[in-house]
Amino acid sequence: MASQESILIKQLLKASMNRNATSAMDIAAARQGLEALSGLNPVANDIKVEKFLFKGLSAEWIIAPNAANDRVFLYLHGGAYIMGSCNTHRYLASKLSAATGARMLVPEYRLAPEHPYPAALEDAVTVYRWLLSTGFSPEKIILGGDSAGGGLTVSTLLTLKEEREALPALAVLLSPWTDLAGTGESMETRAAADPWLTPEQTRSAPALYIQDLDPKNPIVSPIYADLSGLPPMLVHVGNDEILLSDSVRLVDRVRAAGGEASLKVWDDMWHVFQSFAIPEGQKSIDEIGKFVRGKLEAK
Repeated sequence: MASQESILIKQLLKASMNRNATSAMDIAAARQGLEALSGLNPVANDIKVEKFLFKGLSAEWIIAPNAANDRVFLYLHGGAYIMGSCNTHRYLASKLSAATGARMLVPEYRLAPEHPYPAALEDAVTVYRWLLSTGFSPEKIILGGDSAGGGLTVSTLLTLKEEREALPALAVLLSPWTDLAGTGESMETRAAADPWLTPEQTRSAPALYIQDLDPKNPIVSPIYADLSGLPPMLVHVGNDEILLSDSVRLVDRVRAAGGEASLKVWDDMWHVFQSFAIPEGQKSIDEIGKFVRGKLEAK
C-alpha cells in the first residue's frame, strides 16, 4: 500500500505540476518549475558539495561521509533533454551517494533546443573519458541516470562499446526514457494513472532534442539498439508511469542479448519517484545501494 506521503505528492503533482515543455515558448517556465520543485528537498548537512567547471560545463561532486574516494557514480540527470541541472538532482544524488558509498559526479550536459543532439551524448562521453584519464578505474565507476538521463546512459554505453572503450562496472537506471518514438503499450495503458507525464507531450518533446532525426534511431532510442556486451544493469520504474514499457522492454532485450539486467517495478509509483522525500523513494535508493555495493565489493 502506498504511503500517505506518496499519496499526497501524487495528488499535488496531478493538481499543480507544470507538465514537460513541448514547445520553445514554455521551456523557460518548465525549467523554472522543475528548479522550484527540487527546492522542496534540502540536502543533508553532512553532504559535501564541490562545484567546478569542466570544459565549459558546470558540474558537481556530491559526496556523502561514507563515500569511497575511488568509487564514482557518474549521474546523468533527467529532464527530457531540455531541462534539469545540478540543482534539480542534488537531493537525489546525495541520497544515492550515501546508499552506494560512491562519490557522485553530476555534469550539466548541454540542453536542447539550444544544443540539440548529439550535444548531450558528446558531453556524457567526454566526462566519462575524463574520469578514466584522471585515474579512476572503470571497475569502480557506476554510470546511471533518470528519465532522459537513463536513456542517455544507455546511449553512452553503446557509444563507448562501439569505440572499444573500457566500460563502467555497472549501470543504474531510474525510469529510463529509451524509446523516443513512444511506442510502448504503457503510453496508453498507464495514461490515466500517470500524475506527471502525458502521451501527447512525451511524444512531441523529442523533436526539440533530435530535430529531424528518426526517433527510432538506436543512438537516441537505445531500445532499438544491439544491447549485447553491456555491464550489469539495474532498472527501477514506477507501475503508474507511461514510460513503464521503456524499462520493461529494455531489460527484456538486454537479457535476450545475453546481458545481465534486473528490473524492479514499484506499485503505485510515478516517474522518478526517488526524487521525492517519500518512504518508497528511500526504499528504492536503499535497494540500489545494496545492488551497487554487492557487485563492486564482490570483485
